[in-house]
Amino acid sequence: MSHSTVVTLGEIMMRLATPGHARFQQAMPGTLQSTFAGAEATVAAALAHWGGNASFVSALPDHAIADACVVNLRQFGVETRHVLRTPHGRLGLFFLETGANQRPHQVIYDREGASVAITPPEAYDWNAIFADATWFHITGITPALSENAANLARTALREASSRGISISLDVNFRSKLWNWSPPLAPVQLAARTLQKLMPMVTVFMGGREDAAALLNIHADAGAENPDVDVARKLAARYPQLTHIAMSLREGVSANHSLWSGMLHEVATDTTHFAPVHDGSVVPHEIPNIVDRLGAGDAFAAGIIHVLSGAGSSDAARALRFAVAAGCLAHSVEGDFVHVSRAEVEALMQGDASSRVKR
Repeated sequence: MSHSTVVTLGEIMMRLATPGHARFQQAMPGTLQSTFAGAEATVAAALAHWGGNASFVSALPDHAIADACVVNLRQFGVETRHVLRTPHGRLGLFFLETGANQRPHQVIYDREGASVAITPPEAYDWNAIFADATWFHITGITPALSENAANLARTALREASSRGISISLDVNFRSKLWNWSPPLAPVQLAARTLQKLMPMVTVFMGGREDAAALLNIHADAGAENPDVDVARKLAARYPQLTHIAMSLREGVSANHSLWSGMLHEVATDTTHFAPVHDGSVVPHEIPNIVDRLGAGDAFAAGIIHVLSGAGSSDAARALRFAVAAGCLAHSVEGDFVHVSRAEVEALMQGDASSRVKR
């Protein structure tokens, strides 16, 4: 691989979705649509799809379905030589029922005992994994899987940090997953675990609610902009942070959202917002969401795509790209970002028309 590689680490699963907006009881028995999904894998696929060097690290069982999973990643251009194949564990699953109007999406996880959740950190060749890396990305989903996966995440961050690699953490709190240390409540276990990781993170990705629930950082009651206030408090608590990114979603219904984002640049104490029109934030209106899963990962990938570029420090452009990528991700079925860099850049520049491209 060439230099300037982004490494991501996490679980990749099979996603089984009901057709259209059918409920589980309507679709089963019957046919479910299978795709592969996983937050860190989605980020890697997006980065490779946009022309970058991306390497995905995980563990998968040694069977034909996992082979198909690896091939799917390679089709995007993702480097997969650090995906361990093991006789232990399984390929995780999750089931999706797509909501509509006032009925929300439903997700059922079936991922206990997944290979990546039980494979120890010592099984990975960290020197090889980070040999060409300039950026490492992980989400809070990975340490939520098991105590072993939490140790894996902590080891990976230490290895990346010791090499001076930029580290982004997308909090992605999933209350259904943080259950490996009873009697601690999921939010308590997540807080205890993620607070140990935060001193190694350089780019924080997460919402104001995440900062409050997991890091005990709250906006002042009279803050002019609560999101900016929280970003500044994060930077004060964790001085190694260089950027704080937040995707901002206002849900109108299950298939209608307003979408925007914020990126705080710590060195200059500058906060960027997008999209902006005539000096004001004007969120993208997405009234007919095709699939909202993966939009946050597209946003994260957009931030990384620009900031990890050679010599790039254009935070404003990084945010515009990320918001546009996340917006377009809502238009494509599946978690992976089947949206080109040219399409993202066109939306960045204001081309939101639905005219047929001829």
